[in-house]
Amino acid sequence: MKHQRNVILIVDDDENDRFLLERALKDAGPDVTVRTAQDGIEALAYLDGNDQFADRKRFPFPTFIFVDLKMPRMDGFAVIQHVKKHPKWAIIPALVFSGSSDLDDIKKAFLAGAAAYHVKPASPEERKKLCRLLLDYWARSEAPQTDEYGKLLKTQSAGKLGEHIAGS
Repeated sequence: MKHQRNVILIVDDDENDRFLLERALKDAGPDVTVRTAQDGIEALAYLDGNDQFADRKRFPFPTFIFVDLKMPRMDGFAVIQHVKKHPKWAIIPALVFSGSSDLDDIKKAFLAGAAAYHVKPASPEERKKLCRLLLDYWARSEAPQTDEYGKLLKTQSAGKLGEHIAGS
């Protein structure tokens, strides 16, 4: 059964890029809740519900993350690696949204655990079109159910194929 939530965390140090992506996402899907972080450190605080992000009604646990690669303090590669190593967060798809089309960046992003890699479109129309495509795709994808704090809801794994997977 689908658990339909559209909470997106944008992690980008460029204020204009955050604004443009947020606008494109909201134009592409009016039922989308967008929250932002200006770098990787702030993103991890958001995910953990620390500091100003403690109120999960105001700062709901994200359905997926858009992350830029080149940021101060903690870059996007480190954010993705950290998310994928943290059992509570590993289920969150991390989509790279970067200005870089460098083949090494693309390879390293996927090796870090990125679910997708997109070069930031230059035009508002292309940005909105890409956001609509991504929202449609993820709306059709199944995901584990979580509570409002990101805690995985209990399932019964005994006797099932994946019972040997940790956290099942």
